Amino acid sequence: MLDNKSLLITGGTGSLGKALVEKIFKDFPNIERLIIYSRDEQKQYRMAQEFSEQKFPAIRYFIGDVRDKERLSRALKGVDYVIHTAAIKHVHISEYNPDECIKTNIGGAENLVSACLESDVSGVVSLSTDKACAPINLYGATKLTSDKLFIAANNFKGKSSINFSVVRYGNVMGSNGSVIPFFIKKKSEGKLPITNTEMTRFNIVLDEAVNMVLYALKNALGGEIFIPKIPSYNIEDLAKAICPKCEKKVVGIRPGEKIHEEMISASDSHTTYDIGKFYVILPQNPTWNLDLFLKKFNAKKVDSDFTYNSKSNPERLNINQIRILIKKHVNTNFSLSL
Repeated sequence: MLDNKSLLITGGTGSLGKALVEKIFKDFPNIERLIIYSRDEQKQYRMAQEFSEQKFPAIRYFIGDVRDKERLSRALKGVDYVIHTAAIKHVHISEYNPDECIKTNIGGAENLVSACLESDVSGVVSLSTDKACAPINLYGATKLTSDKLFIAANNFKGKSSINFSVVRYGNVMGSNGSVIPFFIKKKSEGKLPITNTEMTRFNIVLDEAVNMVLYALKNALGGEIFIPKIPSYNIEDLAKAICPKCEKKVVGIRPGEKIHEEMISASDSHTTYDIGKFYVILPQNPTWNLDLFLKKFNAKKVDSDFTYNSKSNPERLNINQIRILIKKHVNTNFSLSL
């Protein structure tokens, strides 16, 4: 798919971006160019120590902000595919800095859609979040808007063969700024702050997230929201898995947080299909034949009242399963002994 092609990753210095780069160079050694587009020069400098242009001649580092359409347009010259990961992602930071969140998550999405439509890009995958489903916080609302922008772009692309799709998933285990590294760091203090003992979250490991993005890039027809079937965990079980002897102090939820996350609402169920490893929410007005989709993915319609949330999710990780996953995917020095 990517051999002899060019790919640009916005926000490419993040956890997912770096994992994508590693996977892509392994699976597509003949990729022509892999462009890391981000605004943080220090992160690019550090990433270049691991993925240097000497060792990986196809890689390029491009300083730029998705808020800057002119810069995006220049970066997209000759690019075949785009993976959009750039965003302001922290819920509480977005609540206190709404203008900045809107400029990046919505304005940046508008700029990228427009710049891609004016280029020769043939496929775009945008990363979403479970917080975009029935949002109660600004971050979720901006990502829902972003999703709508990418999906709607398929309706006004004209004769262009470009397609836009979205990948939506829950917390990436061990990603920068997430709860697991935070708990591991706080473990030495003998006390872990818990927002709410009933809180649940979806959990996806980084490798699964990478594979899902590349799957969508290869298989999307345009306008779909791809959603993985992944397990959930309870936040108190997570704390017990990391430090069973630590004091668990309930500190209350932060502004904009949900007790439970949702990826498919009952309202979404009317256009949602099960395709095996994933669920797919289809656009209201697809630009392709539905029978083609059903045949391509062997898709089956979900029940009309179907929902997919972290509380009722039948696949729930227990304390031991959480510990094993942390050891394997987050911190190889993490002790499994209780």
